[in-house]
Amino acid sequence: MSTTPIDILTLTDEARDMVRGALASEDRSEELGLWIEVTGTQGAGYSYDLYFSEVAQAPEGAAIGVDGDITVVVPAASVDRLRGARLEFASDGLVLVNPNQPSPDELHPGIPESILAHGVSGELAQVAIRVLEESVNPSIASHGGRADLVALDEGNQVAYVMLSGGCQGCAMSRMTLSDGIEKMLREEIPVLKEVVDVTDHASGANPFYAHS
Repeated sequence: MSTTPIDILTLTDEARDMVRGALASEDRSEELGLWIEVTGTQGAGYSYDLYFSEVAQAPEGAAIGVDGDITVVVPAASVDRLRGARLEFASDGLVLVNPNQPSPDELHPGIPESILAHGVSGELAQVAIRVLEESVNPSIASHGGRADLVALDEGNQVAYVMLSGGCQGCAMSRMTLSDGIEKMLREEIPVLKEVVDVTDHASGANPFYAHS
């Protein structure tokens, strides 16, 4: 195993203690390391996987090093996405605090650049994000759904929304958008003319239409 300090991310003392305790219960613990990798995106940030696996199985290009007495493995594709991150212990377990954010292409693959270029930094966009986070997402979370603002064209007053989780590919998603999401957004943003669903529903678990 490597004895070189890992320079990609750090563990707090509390997190290291928790990892050490969990590692001690594993068979052949001396051969294992803590693998940390980015698996995709969730909301506006990355999603992660943390697990124990053999250090010797690390693929080419992976960053391998130690934090205290814990060997850490970061696969090559996750190195830049995790650079500067910190693994902390919270009341509900381990939490990865990451200063890096997904690019627009990572968050919204397949969505035209002409739409993404409108961004979400404007005043109306910030209101829309607040409505989605505080009103819409809590109401659709019961079936694992989520709605995120992809962009807001403030000149033409058009909001572009992407659905995920239980709402992606759901036959009821059109009704969710028109009767729920759009209504809530219009109540807070009266000048909004249109809410456009840019979700790739055909790749959802139960798509209501398929590519021809």
